[in-house]
Amino acid sequence: MSWKPREGVYLDSNYGLVYPEGATHYDGIPKDLNEIFHPHWGTFPPQHPMVNHVVGFAYIILWLISFFGNGCVVYIFLKTKSLRTPTNMFIVNLAVSDLCMMTTQGPPVTINAFIQRYWMFGVTGCKVYALTGGIFGTISILSMVVIGYDRYNVICKGFNGVKITAGKAFGLILFMWLYSTAVCLPPFFGWGGYATEGTLITCSYDYLTQDWNHKTFMLYAFIFNYCTPMVLVISFYTQIVKAVVMHEAALKAQAKKMNVESLRSGEQEGDSAEVKIAKVAITNVMLWVCIWSPYAIVVMIGCFGNMQLVTPMVAALPSFLAKTASCLNPLVYAISHPKYREAMSKEMPCLGIGVAGAGPKSDGATTVATTKA
Repeated sequence: MSWKPREGVYLDSNYGLVYPEGATHYDGIPKDLNEIFHPHWGTFPPQHPMVNHVVGFAYIILWLISFFGNGCVVYIFLKTKSLRTPTNMFIVNLAVSDLCMMTTQGPPVTINAFIQRYWMFGVTGCKVYALTGGIFGTISILSMVVIGYDRYNVICKGFNGVKITAGKAFGLILFMWLYSTAVCLPPFFGWGGYATEGTLITCSYDYLTQDWNHKTFMLYAFIFNYCTPMVLVISFYTQIVKAVVMHEAALKAQAKKMNVESLRSGEQEGDSAEVKIAKVAITNVMLWVCIWSPYAIVVMIGCFGNMQLVTPMVAALPSFLAKTASCLNPLVYAISHPKYREAMSKEMPCLGIGVAGAGPKSDGATTVATTKA
């Protein structure tokens, strides 16, 4: 692939992109950045500059939402004494990793999008950007796995479960950070690589280079960054749902034997606490799969499948979707927490978030378990 200047590429009076025959998305990029730009992008025509502007705007919006949501989680959990429990530190760790991920990923892309059409921070900057995104993203995934384990431990095991002490919580958090660093760091030492993605203003793993050095690393990252956490998350929440369904069935059977409608005193119409737990569990799994699977699939197609299917937008959209997890996690893991909502209503009344559960409480003897988180 030869390097050519961007001559004859311009916007017409209707803001349509005009370019000469043979012009590509890859033209005009400095040769000293050749290491991080894959020639695959040279098989596509020039990209309309509005695409990068939209991407930059979307990233800064995502960063602002993530900064506010995760900042609130860290502030409320650390300030409210009753929330400073060992297992709640997993939620704080999730918020910190999400906050760090979007702070390192959002502003650089936005700045780049409105100044230059390709990555402007050099080869080392691209590698650092990709490394930090990988580490913080993996820590977020592992935090969700550990939160799932904690809920499984409490709901399914009850008093027989492992008691999570402050020391064990700290050890698990330290393991997450070490594991994530170990999984994401090898490209700095020659195994695999980092490269720009389809829009040329973001960086990630190089999953387009077709040699076994890169392929084996991508397979390693796919297994330990995606498959292993996904199997664990599905396993924990599946067992939670099974425990809830079995408990609900047992209650109904017992009520039928006693010839009463329900064993719960003062139960209102609608879903029981157990059914709500099951719905939350299913929602957590579905969000996890829907957010992270598209990116994993695109990476595997680029690495082992038909590379021509990976267009600039096909590469960019799943990557952006994965980062939306940093905005959704505060809603799924924190704001749905009754004690967190109560603390937020006191500490930040301006947000107008009330305390859930104003109706009669369920009989404690009939609840599967109350999560520690």
